[in-house]
Amino acid sequence: MSQQILECVPNFSEGRDINKIKQITNEIEQVKGVRLLDVDPGKATNRTVVTFAGDPDAVTEAAFRAVKKAAEVIDMSTHHGEHPRMGATDVCPLVPVAGITMEETVEYARKLAKRIGEELKLPVYCYEYAAFTEERKNLATIRAGEYEGLKEKLADPHWKPDFGPASFNPQAGATVVGARDFLVAYNINLNTTSTRRANAVAFDVRERGRVKREGDPVTGKIVKDKDGNPVMIPGTLKSVKAIGWYIEEYGIAQISMNLTNLTITPLHMAFDEVCRKAEARGLRVTGSELVGLVPLKVMLDAGKYFLKKQRRSTGVPDSELIRIAVKTLGLNELYEFKPKEKIIEYVLAGEPEKKLVGLTLEGFMNKTASESPAPGGGSVAAYTGALGTALGTMVANLSAHKRGWDDRWEEFSDWAEKGKEIQNILLKLVDEDTEAFNRIMEAFGLPNNGDEEKKIRDQAIRKASLHAMEVPLRVMETAGRALEVIEAMAEKGNPNSISDTGVGVLAIRAAVEGAYMNVRINANGMEKDPEAQKILDQAEKQKKRSVKRCDIIILNVYKALS
Repeated sequence: MSQQILECVPNFSEGRDINKIKQITNEIEQVKGVRLLDVDPGKATNRTVVTFAGDPDAVTEAAFRAVKKAAEVIDMSTHHGEHPRMGATDVCPLVPVAGITMEETVEYARKLAKRIGEELKLPVYCYEYAAFTEERKNLATIRAGEYEGLKEKLADPHWKPDFGPASFNPQAGATVVGARDFLVAYNINLNTTSTRRANAVAFDVRERGRVKREGDPVTGKIVKDKDGNPVMIPGTLKSVKAIGWYIEEYGIAQISMNLTNLTITPLHMAFDEVCRKAEARGLRVTGSELVGLVPLKVMLDAGKYFLKKQRRSTGVPDSELIRIAVKTLGLNELYEFKPKEKIIEYVLAGEPEKKLVGLTLEGFMNKTASESPAPGGGSVAAYTGALGTALGTMVANLSAHKRGWDDRWEEFSDWAEKGKEIQNILLKLVDEDTEAFNRIMEAFGLPNNGDEEKKIRDQAIRKASLHAMEVPLRVMETAGRALEVIEAMAEKGNPNSISDTGVGVLAIRAAVEGAYMNVRINANGMEKDPEAQKILDQAEKQKKRSVKRCDIIILNVYKALS
């Protein structure tokens, strides 16, 4: 299962007093498992937009602390600014980034709203996906009347808060908590300086479209409906807002877009559609610009999309998918696009050298050869399995563009994607195995003087030992899955790569047997524990299945070589 990452983008009603803003962001930075990504204060709006992300539990804890601090340091009774607002923390949306569904995000949002209402005694409304009623989905509807009309609104039973008291707090006002889709701010560059022409393209694509006119589409009389509202001609892209503008710094016009639902209109679809509409108006797209951070999936999906258009395999490393996306979207045109600074998962991960998988091949070898008992056989088994799987993935990628096999590229691309997924899991298990060993060592180092301390120490050792058995079992099971890819490549893949397939299956066999040894060694002294016995039984069965299948594949490889 991939790491769960939740983003929070609270808007605080203070954009001028840096000291107050810092007090709020300090609360966020003190929570372990959270990374503060951006702080954007606005003097005219007197409002600061803060962005942070991380583990869902840590993010909601940081959000609560920030809301609490904002309620202490911001006085809404003296607040003035251009942006609509109704509280010290005006709005606090949670946004799923990776490994977490919208349904789960809604649960976190409602729990956060409940806690703010009960512990801070603040009126809280839930909006967007977290709303309890259709009427409260729209933030603007909830915020109508703003802070100045809040006292009257709270007195209306129809506007009873979802959580917290229906009483007016003159200092902190009210807060709106929600769950919404990730919003991407994206600008597409044109080979023109004309704002009017850029706007024409923006109106072509944005969901709202343009005003319908009689006769001439620019100067004709506006067509209105029976209620007197202008009739709109919808654009071609759903969940997209867009305008055209001129950027003096770069000397070009851009289509400035907000992509509000990436499942409906992803980045690459927006780019391609703007290219089509611009060309129809005699313009050319020269590149684009991502404003702020994006989830890794956005870039990977774009890379896969453009490779599929070329009828190329998509089962290539993430770095290659990102490179293809950056090149095709022209994200380097205005300034260098740096994945480690622009992709949320990479920013949160920090420096990779802290992990074994961040080491060079020589570095990993030397660390293994050192006096330290970790990394040891378990990590090496996982890495060996990853390498064996990588060979199967390589054969799939080579087969996908073998001359004469053009009509089979998608078949091999699917196999390459399966291989890549398994490689990534095994790579994570390289570090997990070493971390599991370290947990056992920590457990053995606990105090052991009295009965209570002995009990705590024994429980910690048991728990750590079970985990240290589970990790190599997962290596065995994951490597076993890789055999499907290897077997398919032995039977159907590029025959010129049959020896690579053979080395791959031998590496996977070694990974399975090596991981099995680690399950057994970590089970020492736990033979009577039912959970440990269950893991051992699973490992025995997995070993027999995998080794038998490996031997069949190896035999077939030798037949193909002879």
